[in-house]
Amino acid sequence: MTSVELFAGAGGLALGISKAGFIHKAVVEINHDACNTIRLNQQRGLKPIADWPLFEADVTQFSFAELGSDIDLLAAGVPCQPWSMGGKHKGMQDARNMFPEMLTAVRALQPKAILIENVKGLLRQSFANYFQYIKLMLSFPEVTRNEGEQWRHHMARLEQQETSGSQDGLRYNVVHELLNAANYGIPQRRERVFIVAFRSDQRIRWSFPEQTHSQELLWESQHVTGEYWDVHKVAEKDRPAKASQQMLTRFRERNMFTESQTRWQTVRDAISGLPDPEFEPTAEIPNHQFQPGARSYPGHTGSPLDEPSKTLKAGDHGVPGGENTVLYPNGRLRYLTVRESARIQTFPDEFVFSGSWTENMRQLGNAVPSELGRIIAADIRKRLLEKKRAI
Repeated sequence: MTSVELFAGAGGLALGISKAGFIHKAVVEINHDACNTIRLNQQRGLKPIADWPLFEADVTQFSFAELGSDIDLLAAGVPCQPWSMGGKHKGMQDARNMFPEMLTAVRALQPKAILIENVKGLLRQSFANYFQYIKLMLSFPEVTRNEGEQWRHHMARLEQQETSGSQDGLRYNVVHELLNAANYGIPQRRERVFIVAFRSDQRIRWSFPEQTHSQELLWESQHVTGEYWDVHKVAEKDRPAKASQQMLTRFRERNMFTESQTRWQTVRDAISGLPDPEFEPTAEIPNHQFQPGARSYPGHTGSPLDEPSKTLKAGDHGVPGGENTVLYPNGRLRYLTVRESARIQTFPDEFVFSGSWTENMRQLGNAVPSELGRIIAADIRKRLLEKKRAI
């Protein structure tokens, strides 16, 4: 099955989609440094990245016609700055709003499925109408905005199209959900909006994959069974006190788990096996150099070692101080290395990053955790294959 990736960044989502079984016909990214990271891994022969057709290009100038129309999946981590909680909050007025360009690609390629990732801020109340507008544009991509037309007037025409029930022309069935990556085994509390759409002629019934990991089960493994500390060989004196039987009973009464669920993954889980970069420096592990200067300040505190990481962020002016640090139980604080951050974003250790530390952390802060991309893309591919076999 074929895919096209837009706004690829360093390739987190594209890597997950490749691992799910899609073959990229194009991976498009404008940022030169991010493209250099992908090229470096291609030069090293890292599969499946070595086979990606990489285009360092502006999506607004890209010729989609050359890719043909038989595309199964169109995916994009659409630039998040217009909607980010930490940005300037310009939203649809921001020149970096690339959702209209995404619609251009949809019209040109007419993919069977669409996968979009963006920040939680897209769902804030002040953007509610525009988010509904985005979903309507995806539902009816051929109902285009006229030159000089205000977006609210265009939205009204789209609403009329939806309420008419007409099935003429290109149409998609669109769903969205706010997902926490930690609930899918990613060692990071990262909440992001995912939008998935299937072309209506596919008649596919789909919902987001069920959560596989639980915060409560992490608590149980740390405070009841002690399994977590056993795995990491933590001395008894350094473990928290175990919960009482009464607390365990109340815990079990309040929480329901499926047999397939397991505990959240933590920073300690993610960086296990890597030497401490401050006290055991090594040049043998790529991107694993100690960076001095970590500090904590109100609203930007470190990620506790025995919890999932806080959301890794790109930062507008360098690396954010608190979010990209690890906080040890004894109060020690240090920056996560690029390699440790890559593990938290579920990039494989074989994947290396090109450029400065600040640029590497920017690429990682903007990335989609590759394993979360794989989980969603694999379920999309499963449904598309079922449909293809039924024809």
